[in-house]
Amino acid sequence: MMHEYVKDALEILDFLGMPRAQRNERSALCLLALVDLTPEKDWSRIDSPLIGITPIMDFCRQHYKKVYAPNTREIIRRQTIHQFVDAGIVFYNPDDPKRPVNSPKAVYQIETETYALLKTYKTKAWEARLASYLFNHKTLQEKYAKARDHHLISLQIPGGQELQISPGEHSGLIKAIIEQFGPRFVPGGEVLYVGDTGEKWSFFDESRLQQLGVGVNSKGKMPDVILFYPQKEWLILIESVTSHGPVDSKRHNELATLFKESSVGIVYVTAFPSRSIMSRYIAEIAWETEVWVADAPSHLIHFNGVRFLGPYPSN
Repeated sequence: MMHEYVKDALEILDFLGMPRAQRNERSALCLLALVDLTPEKDWSRIDSPLIGITPIMDFCRQHYKKVYAPNTREIIRRQTIHQFVDAGIVFYNPDDPKRPVNSPKAVYQIETETYALLKTYKTKAWEARLASYLFNHKTLQEKYAKARDHHLISLQIPGGQELQISPGEHSGLIKAIIEQFGPRFVPGGEVLYVGDTGEKWSFFDESRLQQLGVGVNSKGKMPDVILFYPQKEWLILIESVTSHGPVDSKRHNELATLFKESSVGIVYVTAFPSRSIMSRYIAEIAWETEVWVADAPSHLIHFNGVRFLGPYPSN
């Protein structure tokens, strides 16, 4: 059964805005070790010792019967203590800031204002002190969110709307599909769907797809991008491939089933960032599909097609 102080520490980590990955028993026990809160004491009697990772593990074993194997030392350091330091609730080597990184003598200490705050936990002063503390300290969740927003990729879609999608190579390829493939091969096209690694439905014109006979929802395994080509009356289904997932025979069948009610033709396209990555998947790409490569944006490769770009009748 979880000790009362471990539950307390979990609640405190939540109050302090720590990310979900650091709101667990391991992080709670580390916080107790950093303030030297043993079962026979209370929060008003906490301390602020200089303490290393191994002594933290010893503390957990001696006082809370939690045994961590020696090979979990790096997990504690990288997945709990590093985040405590990033959040500003723990000092790193306050006794010797010039100590080399990864020194076996590395020590940590609860930050001064955080220490003063925690001493008031479960007292009448706690709520006011916490409100003041949070007003003057950005939580780590806020810092991570700001860092993520700073690196979002801006995506301009036809009609002037701008989307913000998660950073990464996959999203960079989606941006190239919208801004380079679309104008070249689907002139006057409409963007009906854009997926995002960070948000499942970054852009989804559900009503327009329904007008075209397609009823899809979040249960369907959507392609990364869907374009509509009004001049030809085609739906262009595009998979963005940076590490896996070209339109192979299996994926072709999945998409054909998902879009089987479409009142317009279906075109299947696999997009790669480069020809070198494309070369890894040549044997997997399904016949009667198209391939576009971002580093040669003015060209299309069509697999055994009787036309340059277009839908094929269903078997």
